[in-house]
Amino acid sequence: MTISEVRLDPYNYDFHEDPYPYYKRLRDEAPLYRNEELGFWALSRHADVLKGFRNSTTLSNKFGVSLDPASRGPHASKTMSFLAMDDPAHLRLRTLVSKGFTPRRIRELEPRVTEIAVTHLDAMLEQATTGDAVDYVDEFAGKLPMDVISELMGVPDADRVQVRAWADAVMHRDDGVTDVPDSAIEASLNLIVYYQEMVAERRKKLTDDLTSALLEAEIDGDRLTDDEIIGFMFLMVIAGNETTTKLLANAAFWGHRNPDQLTSVYQDLARVPLWVEETLRFDTSSQILARTVSGELTLYDTTIPDGDVVLLLPGSAHRDERVFENPDDYVIGREIGSKLMSFGSGAHFCLGAHLARMEARVALAELFKRIRGYEVDEANAVRVHSSNVRGFAHLPIRVEIR
Repeated sequence: MTISEVRLDPYNYDFHEDPYPYYKRLRDEAPLYRNEELGFWALSRHADVLKGFRNSTTLSNKFGVSLDPASRGPHASKTMSFLAMDDPAHLRLRTLVSKGFTPRRIRELEPRVTEIAVTHLDAMLEQATTGDAVDYVDEFAGKLPMDVISELMGVPDADRVQVRAWADAVMHRDDGVTDVPDSAIEASLNLIVYYQEMVAERRKKLTDDLTSALLEAEIDGDRLTDDEIIGFMFLMVIAGNETTTKLLANAAFWGHRNPDQLTSVYQDLARVPLWVEETLRFDTSSQILARTVSGELTLYDTTIPDGDVVLLLPGSAHRDERVFENPDDYVIGREIGSKLMSFGSGAHFCLGAHLARMEARVALAELFKRIRGYEVDEANAVRVHSSNVRGFAHLPIRVEIR
């Protein structure tokens, strides 16, 4: 094998099915990889990815974090908010948003998250009483995160199915599509219009939701504009919804593949957070994040020019044997701590990390209170095809109800 045969194509379906053998070869043979055809560089080793996340000056976010051409460019912040900004604009917007999106607000949301989870679980398990397989993504993992975001923002119950459908359409890609399709653009516009109307209503009459809290957020007379609030709401839909759905399904899939690891979780639901953490390490939702070189960057005796795209691969970093012992084994309870990069690191560390972890903990604990066991119908499981996230579009399971 020569180095020239090492290949990374984030749009390749074979890569989507199992990226980890590709990552291993990159780490070993091409730690700084170049794809001329798609025009990017990639970093795959844990140490390099971590440095990349923490170097927010030379590795800029200002053109967004996706490789997809329509998502990249100076307009990226309209839908990706401060995730597609550098300081000082990033720090200003993030600080203002943090005034509304507080740890306390997330804590207070937990009982309501539990209620939403139980509603969807009860409906799913009702279907499962026949002994037939139920789609864990369609009936549970795909519904909960968007409903939680809608709850947080104050979207009325009656509108949530429609808002969820738009959010799904924003993310959907058909086979072979390497850019944002028209259907996703249309769904994005529908969501933006919907949120514009919601913000306009709150301007007339504030309520106790996050949308109102963002309107009220103020630092030394500086406030968020309507466009900034809508941009953040859209970021929540893209970053907060999709990745949590994938986390819930990835946890179920790898738990099924490693039943010995779940025995202790069934016995003690206090171990659910450890299950969540190992899933985030072993098969993270966010696999690939793009940065743009600002100035120039020298790595592995190679100078990467200004304006080039560098992909950071946390999915690869988490399987780096330089950092984790037996990284290809799924071991619930292993020591991970600050080595995890599913939520990034440094200035752009994910603001919603505590929300995602809380949702996953609640969802999986409530599921395990109700079942004795489950099996995934792997033959009919369908993977999502995306250039940056990894997970399932459909995950049929059979459950043994308590």
